[in-house]
Amino acid sequence: MKASRYLIPTLREDPQDAQVSSHRLMMRAGLVRKVGAGLYHLLPAGLRVIRKIEAIVREEMNRTGALEFQLPVLIPSELWETSGRWDTMGKEMFRIQDRHEVWNVLGPTHEESFTE
Repeated sequence: MKASRYLIPTLREDPQDAQVSSHRLMMRAGLVRKVGAGLYHLLPAGLRVIRKIEAIVREEMNRTGALEFQLPVLIPSELWETSGRWDTMGKEMFRIQDRHEVWNVLGPTHEESFTE
């Protein structure tokens, strides 16, 4: 794709809320945009960077014979209750009840999935 057709909304000034240098650079380069506390839009150039990094990691994993897998975003509460972390993680952990009234968590880590 031609650079002239690419969306790269760069900034001339450092963002006011960016305290870390890498954060400032990514925002100024047009890779990400902050939409809330800890929430960012990944812009086209940023997504392209992520895809290239994934390709490099995937290539190295294939070279060594490693296998790639993907875990679910939501994890059933029963796994977290069994490990004892359902109550210890606190109110900050995102919990959601499905239409069958089964509780799930937005998995910040996936130890429970592996140790099941």
